[in-house]
Amino acid sequence: MRCPVWVVATLVSPFFLAPAYAGPTGGYAELVRQVGPSVVTVLVEEKREGAGQRAAERATANSDPVGAGELLRRLLTGPGNAPVHHDGGDAQGSGFIIRADGLIVTNRHVIVSARSVQVKLPDGQRLPAKVIGADAATDIALLKVTTGPLPTLKLGSSANISVGDAVIAIGNPFGLGQTVTAGIVSARGRTLEDDPYIDFLQTDAAINFGNSGGPLLSTDGDVVGVTSAILSPSGGSVGLGFAIPAETVSSVVSELEAHGRVDRGYLGISAQPLTPAIARAFGLNSPTGALVTALEPKGPSADTLHVGDVILSINNTPVSFENLGKIAGRLHPGATAQAAVMRDGAKQQLALLIGQLPDPPNDPALTGDADTWVPSLELGVAKSTRAIRTAIKAGDEAGGLIVTQLRPAGAGALAGLKVGDLITYAGSKHLENVADLATVSRPSVKQPLLLLIVREGAPRFLAATGSSEE
Repeated sequence: MRCPVWVVATLVSPFFLAPAYAGPTGGYAELVRQVGPSVVTVLVEEKREGAGQRAAERATANSDPVGAGELLRRLLTGPGNAPVHHDGGDAQGSGFIIRADGLIVTNRHVIVSARSVQVKLPDGQRLPAKVIGADAATDIALLKVTTGPLPTLKLGSSANISVGDAVIAIGNPFGLGQTVTAGIVSARGRTLEDDPYIDFLQTDAAINFGNSGGPLLSTDGDVVGVTSAILSPSGGSVGLGFAIPAETVSSVVSELEAHGRVDRGYLGISAQPLTPAIARAFGLNSPTGALVTALEPKGPSADTLHVGDVILSINNTPVSFENLGKIAGRLHPGATAQAAVMRDGAKQQLALLIGQLPDPPNDPALTGDADTWVPSLELGVAKSTRAIRTAIKAGDEAGGLIVTQLRPAGAGALAGLKVGDLITYAGSKHLENVADLATVSRPSVKQPLLLLIVREGAPRFLAATGSSEE
C-alpha cells in the first residue's frame, strides 16, 4: 500500500505551454504529429535489482510468460505497469517533456533504483538525465536533460474531461519504441488496492509494461494524466489502464522542482471503517468516522490517540476511513490539528501533532544481491530467495544458487546450464551461499564436476567437464 496523497488545483506555470490541437476529424494522425516528438523513452542503466531475480524473470519469461512470469512480476516487481527489463539488467519506461530546456515527467517506479538514467528522444538521440526529485506517494518523478530547445506538452486538467471522451496514450510498451493507442475515459476517481489514495483516471486505451510514465492525452493535445498502472490477469492490456490525474502531477512537479521532494502530513496510525454494529458498540448513531486499530509506537499520535478511538473530524473536516489519508496528507508536518474523537462513549477534542510522511522502505526485490562470477565454470550465480524459488517452480528446495549469466563456450554453458537454472548441489555439497561454489576447481574430462539443478520444476544432474564431448 502506498502512502497517502492528495490532489490540489493545477498550478499555472509558463513551462507547461504547448500548441493546442483542435481534435481529430478522421483519426489521430495530426494529433500524434503534434505531440509525438515530446514523448521520450526513459532508459535505466545498472538497475539495482537482484541478479538472481533478473535471471528468474528471464527463465520464466522463456518457459511460461503468462503463468510463472506473472507470478514473478507480482512477487518481485509489485502491481501496476512496471518498466521493461532487458538482458543487461537495463530497464525502459516512458516520459514526456514539459519544458523546452529539458524538464521531463515520468513515474518514480521507473527510476527509483537507478544508478544512472538516460533519456532517448524520438529522433534516437540519447541524453544523460538528472533525477530532480521523486515522490513516492504519487509515483511521479522529475528528470532534467541538458540540450537545445525541445518540443513540450501541456499539463492540462482532468476536470475538463468526462467519462466517454476520447483519449490517446503514447509510450514505449515492451521496449518496442514509441507506440500510440486510443480509447476513451472509462471512469474517474478510481482507487486501487495498492494505491488507495490516488484518484485514478481509468481508460480502455491499451497500456502495457513499458508505458509507465507516458502521457494520456485529450484530443486537444493536453496531458490529462500519466499512465501508471494496469489491472490484468495475464500481464498484458485487457482495457483496464489507469493514469494519475494531471492536477496531481502538476502540483507534485512544482514541489519537486523547487525542493526535490513533497512534504506531507502523517498521523502514524492504522484505521478501519465502522460497520453499523461496531458503531453502536462505540456509542455512535451511524457508522461515521475512522476507527483507530494501531498506533506507531514512536509516531506523532502515540501520546494522543488510543486504539479504539473513532476519529470524527480533523480541523472541522468530517473524517471517513476512505478520506483519512488524504486529509492527513494535506496537513503540514510540524503543525497541530484539532480532532474530534469519540472515546469511551464521549466526544473529545484533541490536539494532534502532525508528523512527516516517510517514504516507503526500499523494495527488497529491487535491492537484491549482485551476482558472483565463478571462474572455474565461467558463469555467474546469485543466492536465491524463497520468492525466486517459488517463481521458477523450485519452491520445495531449501537454498540453491541461481545462474545469472553464462560465458559462451564456458564450462557451465558446455555442460548445458541455462540462465535461471537453480544449482542445488555441486558434487555432494549442498549450495546455500555463493562462496560454496565460487572456489570449486576447474572441471575436466577426467575430473568432471557433478551438478544437481532444478529447471522448470524438475531436478536433473549435469556433468561439467569443460568440453562439449560427452
